[in-house]
Amino acid sequence: VRDGAILAEARCKTPTGKRSDAVPERIADLVDELRRELGENAPLGGVCVGAPGAVDSDTGIVHHAPNLGWFDYPLAEVLSALAKLPVVVENDVTIGAIGEHEWGAGRGTRDMVALFVGTGVGGALIVNGAPLRGFRGAAGEIGHLVAVPGGRVCPCGRRGCFEAYTSRTAMRAILEERMAEGRRSAVRKIMKKKGKTRMSSSVIEAALDRGDPLMTEVLAEAQSHLATLVANVVNTIDPEMVVFGGGLVARLGARFVDPIAREARAGFMSQEGAERIRIVPAELGDHAGTIGAAVVAGERFGD
Repeated sequence: VRDGAILAEARCKTPTGKRSDAVPERIADLVDELRRELGENAPLGGVCVGAPGAVDSDTGIVHHAPNLGWFDYPLAEVLSALAKLPVVVENDVTIGAIGEHEWGAGRGTRDMVALFVGTGVGGALIVNGAPLRGFRGAAGEIGHLVAVPGGRVCPCGRRGCFEAYTSRTAMRAILEERMAEGRRSAVRKIMKKKGKTRMSSSVIEAALDRGDPLMTEVLAEAQSHLATLVANVVNTIDPEMVVFGGGLVARLGARFVDPIAREARAGFMSQEGAERIRIVPAELGDHAGTIGAAVVAGERFGD
């Protein structure tokens, strides 16, 4: 990445299984692939990895990422030995927020909130131009603030989190429950037609385009919960901007974000200048993390 532009890119699926070293081994393979693409003389000064969960960016330890089998896992140390480069590790949502702040929708802002809506709901905070990581490296988990005390079970194991009502996974579960009660929806037919085994963002878009009443209802409820979440966060830190990213936002754009913005503003404690707080879709799509990682690596290891 140079000046926000991607020069070369390599992709793969995240390895599955119980071996904790499988992911860094695959990342090292991708680094070698990029070396070959850019040439042996390419100035690769280091690697930044975005990891889920609580991350200590100073030590490179991922404290809690159960889906990858990582518990107090020294990711930076392991990957550095494999790739033969210095490595910095950052929370994956945080690097997406850094990308949007430096080169995307949030460019030029001082205080910004990022919300990424997809399989889950990830959050990150930029305060005074820098990511707020918190004492344990777990700041920004605003998707796990409680929307409904004692409510739906969240993938994190707690009950009532905003994620349990607003993620694409949650919307699928709620829609299926209502279909089991006798409500009708074209979502399953659309999934079959598209060859999908899950309710992807494209399936949601197709259902909305068809005017599917149940999908419209479930989405509107998720948007209302997200509006409450945005209002709560704005009332807490008073940012200049709230940026929505993730696959669902990339697909629906303003169609998804604008209703949230309208309802959220009504919940701002201070209405003076409320319209100056921008609530917008992300601009970098799934490249936000890539670009953010390059920013972090450049700051840590030099350009």
